[in-house]
Amino acid sequence: MSVAFRRESDEEHLEPKFELPIPLGPNLVTQRGLELLEAKVAELEAALPTITEEDLRKKHLRELRYWRTRLATAELKDARADGVIGFGCRVALLVNGKPRTIELVGHDEADPAVGKLAFTAPLARAVMGAEVGELIDFGGNEGAVEVVGVG
Repeated sequence: MSVAFRRESDEEHLEPKFELPIPLGPNLVTQRGLELLEAKVAELEAALPTITEEDLRKKHLRELRYWRTRLATAELKDARADGVIGFGCRVALLVNGKPRTIELVGHDEADPAVGKLAFTAPLARAVMGAEVGELIDFGGNEGAVEVVGVG
């Protein structure tokens, strides 16, 4: 039989498992973000001895490598206190006339459903450097966002 029609094992044809992708750029974190990273690493390390199945263990170790890397590269950054929007700030906005409050945080802390936006998100980038009263162009609309508070 031709070698082309033989399969030595099923593992030869499995898709490779790549490392979890690390977001580009600096790994800025708030104090809360740093605490979340530390807790996640501790949780994964505590669970490791209980995992005996090989595939689950590999998946768990891959996730642990990701979170250890995120913790090792974390750069704690305090919010600006000068009234200018920056990383760590809580911002009250009017977006197309509708009130919205956001907080600019790191990638791993981001949760848009509760108003925590990664500092690299489009809306976060649009408001960076703005102050109360400014109108900001966003989404192709002039003055679509008004800054009404910075904290």
